[in-house]
Amino acid sequence: MERLAWLRWMIGAVALSFCVAFATPAAAITGTPVSVCVRPALSGQTPKALFAHPDGFDCTTPQTRFGGGDFWVVSKPLPANTTRADTVRIGSTWVNRVTLYVQYADGAIRQTGFTSRTAGQLLGLGAVIVQPIPYHDSAPVRLLWHIEGAANLRGLILGPAIADHQQRDVTEILLAALYGAFGGMALALIVYNLALWGALRQAFQPAYCLLVLCLLAYALTSSGALGQMVPTLDNNDRQRLNTLFLAGSAVSALLFARAFFERPVFAGWLRPASTWVMVALLSSATAWAACAPWHFHVLDRLLATAYLALLILIPTVLYNAWRTRSHFLWLFSLAWSVPIAVAGLRVANAFGLLKWSLWLDNSTILSMALESMLSSLAIAYRIRLLSVERDEAREQEIAARLLADTEPLTGLLNRRAFLTRAIGRPGDQMLLIADVDHFKRVNEKIGHDGGDEVLRVVARALRNAVPADALVARIGGEEFAILLDAANAVSPDAVLDRLRRQRMPFDIVVTASIGACTGPLLHEKDWKHLYHCADGALFAAKAAGRDRAREAPVCIAA
Repeated sequence: MERLAWLRWMIGAVALSFCVAFATPAAAITGTPVSVCVRPALSGQTPKALFAHPDGFDCTTPQTRFGGGDFWVVSKPLPANTTRADTVRIGSTWVNRVTLYVQYADGAIRQTGFTSRTAGQLLGLGAVIVQPIPYHDSAPVRLLWHIEGAANLRGLILGPAIADHQQRDVTEILLAALYGAFGGMALALIVYNLALWGALRQAFQPAYCLLVLCLLAYALTSSGALGQMVPTLDNNDRQRLNTLFLAGSAVSALLFARAFFERPVFAGWLRPASTWVMVALLSSATAWAACAPWHFHVLDRLLATAYLALLILIPTVLYNAWRTRSHFLWLFSLAWSVPIAVAGLRVANAFGLLKWSLWLDNSTILSMALESMLSSLAIAYRIRLLSVERDEAREQEIAARLLADTEPLTGLLNRRAFLTRAIGRPGDQMLLIADVDHFKRVNEKIGHDGGDEVLRVVARALRNAVPADALVARIGGEEFAILLDAANAVSPDAVLDRLRRQRMPFDIVVTASIGACTGPLLHEKDWKHLYHCADGALFAAKAAGRDRAREAPVCIAA
C-alpha cells in the first residue's frame, strides 16, 4: 500500500483542482457574469415597456421556483466596457423559443433569437448557447430575454455572461481539449479492454467497455459537440439523448461494480437491490426522454430520486466489500471517489440544493476522465491478480500431477506413471529390473523405518547412476525399474558399482541384483515381453549368487 502513496497524492491534487475550478469566477474563462431578474410573461407586454419599467421583475426568488412556462428575464445594466463585438453566453436549457432583445445607449432595441430546432447553429462546446450581439452604432446597455415553453428544471437563463472573442475562443479551446482527451482515452480503453477480454474472458471487461461507450455518447451529447455536428438536431432532442446516455452510464457503472467485485460483495439482498436501482434508472430516464415535457417536474424528480437511490446504494456496497475483505475495495474507492462525489453534487443540483455552473455541468466528464485513468490501473491490477491466480492454479495442478505420478516413499515414478511414459517410446529400449537382496533380513535387522531409509538410499543411487532422461520407478516392494534408450544405455554393472559405493544406514551392507533386456516398447504387449525378458535375467542373477547383473539377449516381441 505504501508504494501506492503517489496515487493518493494524485487523487488529492485532482480533488483540490476541482475545488479551485468550482471556486474560480466564471469571468476567468466564460466571460463577465450578468445578474438577471425574472417575471412571468403576460399578454400585452412589450420589450420597450419592460426595459422602461424593470421594477416589476423579481431579483431574489430562485428561478426554479417559478415553474415552467413563458417568462421575461432582464439583466442588470451591462458593464461599461461591453461592446457590440461581444457575445452573450447562456447555458442550454429545455425551451421552445428564446428571443434576445438588446437595448443600446441611444435607446434603440434590436433582437435576435433561436428555437430548439435552430439552437444547434449557436451551440458551443459545454452546451453553451453563444449569441452575437446585434450590430448597432451605440454600445449595448441592457439585455432582455423572452423565453417560451421553458421547463425550468435547473433555471431559465443559466450562467448568463458577456464574453469577448478571446474569452470565447479560450473556452472553446479548453473544452475541446477536455472532450478530445476524454474521447481519445475512452476509445483507447475500449480497444484495450476488448483485446484483453478476448484472452481473459472476464465479465467485468465488457461491462467496463459498455460503461466507457455510454460515457463517450454522453460526452458527445452533453458537450454540445453533437449539436455542432448536426446543426439541424433539435436541442431538446439532444437533451433527451443526453439523459438516456447518462442513465446508461450509471447502470453500466453498477454492472461493472457487480462484475468487478468478488461475488460475496453483492450477496443476499444487495444484488436484487442493485437490479431494482438499475431498472429505476433506465425506466425513469426512458420516461423522461419519451414523455417530456408532459409532467416535466414529476418526471425529473423521479429521475433524480433514482440517482439518489444509486448514491445510497454505493456506501452499502463499499461497506459489504470491506466486511467481506474484498481485494479490490481500495482500487474501486480510489478510482470512483471523485465521480461519486460529483454525482452527489449533480443530484443536489437536481433537487435545487446547489446552483448551476459551467464547471458543475461538465463535472461528470472531468470526473470520469480521472476515473478512466485510475480504473485502467485498477483493471491492470485486477488482471495481474488473475494471472497470479492462474499461475498458482497451474502450479497446484502440476504439483497434483506430480503427487499422482510419484511414489511417496522414494520420490520416484510409481508403476502407473512409469508405464504411461514408457510405452510408446520409439527405438529399442533397455529395461533394467533391480531388486534388493534379502530385504526381509534388512527389515529384521534395522527395523521397518531403517528398511524404508534403505529403499530411499537405493532409489537415490539408481537415479544418480543413469542419465537425466532415463525413467526410474519403484514398481514393487523392493523392486525398481530403469528404462533408457538403447543407444545411450548404461551398463548394468556400472549401476551395481554405484549401489555398492553408496553408504547405507547404520553402515550395513546392502546388495542388489539386476536383470537387463533390450527391445522395442511401442505397445503394451511389448512391455510384457520386455519385462518378462528382464525378469528372467534378474532370476538368473539371483541364482548365480546375487549382488550381480545379468543381461538377456535382445527381446523380440511375439
